[in-house]
Amino acid sequence: MRAAIYFRVSTGRQAEHDLSIPDQKAQTAASVRQRGWSVVAEYVEPRVSATDDKRPQFQRMIERACDGENAFDTIVVHSLSRFFRDAFGLEFYLRKLAKHGVKLVSITQELGDDPAQNMMRQVIALFDEYQSKENFKHVLRAVKENTRQGFWNGSRPPVGYMIVEAERRGARAKKKLAIDPIEAETVRLVFRLFMEGDQGSGPKGAKAIASWLNEHGHRTRNGGLWGLGRVHELLTNPVYAGRQRFNRMYSRTRRLKSESEHVYCDATEIISPASFDAIQRRLKARNPKVTPPRTVSGTILLTGLAICAACGGGMTLRADT
Repeated sequence: MRAAIYFRVSTGRQAEHDLSIPDQKAQTAASVRQRGWSVVAEYVEPRVSATDDKRPQFQRMIERACDGENAFDTIVVHSLSRFFRDAFGLEFYLRKLAKHGVKLVSITQELGDDPAQNMMRQVIALFDEYQSKENFKHVLRAVKENTRQGFWNGSRPPVGYMIVEAERRGARAKKKLAIDPIEAETVRLVFRLFMEGDQGSGPKGAKAIASWLNEHGHRTRNGGLWGLGRVHELLTNPVYAGRQRFNRMYSRTRRLKSESEHVYCDATEIISPASFDAIQRRLKARNPKVTPPRTVSGTILLTGLAICAACGGGMTLRADT
């Protein structure tokens, strides 16, 4: 039997401490040797969740198993949760592998192929899925409270800020946002361009600001060009007015959560709250869903405002030549 071994940990802390994957390797390798199998491939996946299949090494392994070359006969994992933490996903890929003659073997949950064993595997998968969702619920509750206490939760800070250690609680460092003097100037520039423009040119929209920044050699933190989305995200982030926000969207789908689920705490402001509020009102007024584009972008005085007293239709300018 030729075996491919799959290892996975879900958090960066597990990967950095380098404990879980070596333990999985040691136990899995020992089990494979006892069975008299040979290891022909290893796939290591750090810092990824098994609740979906968006995993590069996982997809590489599945593709190799199903490419018709019969590269290996079985995939060996420490436990079924290392392979998948979603009951439907587990069954889907088990059946896909089975069509190509490849089996999945867990060294800690060895099950046969009879109906009773298949039912047991499905029960284990459902429990793994439930446990994953429960863990997520408790982690989310903890990081929400961390935000309420004024600390940063570990993701990349917004443009204009850096992360500094605020205090230590035992072996754990609690971190907060601090102003990055260089990036903060770019943030102030963006807000100034939106409100005043460049040297009396008048207020600029997000698209015009992005073009101006690129033309004048300003680059993003990664050295890339500014785009409409980046500028709009910066203009609407309340952290710059001293309100750090967390739990705004679903990490997987990027879909926005309701305002009631957002969590806020104080942060060091880069612009005044009054200026930020004024900018939000202007952004809302310029939103095409609120005000038709011709009203905010027309070059003729009273565009979108002058209407016909008889029919109520918008009046337009026509010049005879």
